[in-house]
Amino acid sequence: MDRTSHLEELLSLVALTHSFQQIRRRIYATGEDRFENDAEHSFQLAFIAWYLIEKEGLALSKEKALTYALCHDIVEVYAGDVFFHRSAEEEQKKIDLEREAANKLSEIYPDFPALTDTLRAYETKSDPESKFIYALDKLLPIFNIMLDQGRSWQLNDVSLEKLYEGKHAKIAHDPIIQEYFILIVAVLKKNPNLFIKKD
Repeated sequence: MDRTSHLEELLSLVALTHSFQQIRRRIYATGEDRFENDAEHSFQLAFIAWYLIEKEGLALSKEKALTYALCHDIVEVYAGDVFFHRSAEEEQKKIDLEREAANKLSEIYPDFPALTDTLRAYETKSDPESKFIYALDKLLPIFNIMLDQGRSWQLNDVSLEKLYEGKHAKIAHDPIIQEYFILIVAVLKKNPNLFIKKD
């Protein structure tokens, strides 16, 4: 068994995580003058998913949910990140680019088929865990931006109406996450200043 080739493959995967860390999202890192990156977003998503599964006593596989959370955006290394509020045409372009990126990952890492299998299952939302992570992925930025005094909404000229329109159908994939969405929208309605650009 040639361990040298194993080392090279591992180094390549570690380099992929570095590339993942370089993908900047359209959301400020809370309290910082920089955008958050995909690696910290994915860690937070996994951590909060773990908490909610425990707190809510959800009949979900933690392993599946955490695996989805950790890799759900890895395709953005090749496809890039896009803004949540987009046209049907932009949404289709995103889907196509991410499908191509998943195929590329499959070619580059043939000894890691679980990665592309997981990405495809997440894309099709084929089980409750993928639906839960998909919905939570749409909810979590709302919490982050609210805790950051709305800076990302102000930067991107997002109103509460635009936020609701872009999120509610996607978050509806999971009933527990939808409950939290309804609660946070009620809070945001009482805080319109979060959506007003500061001079």
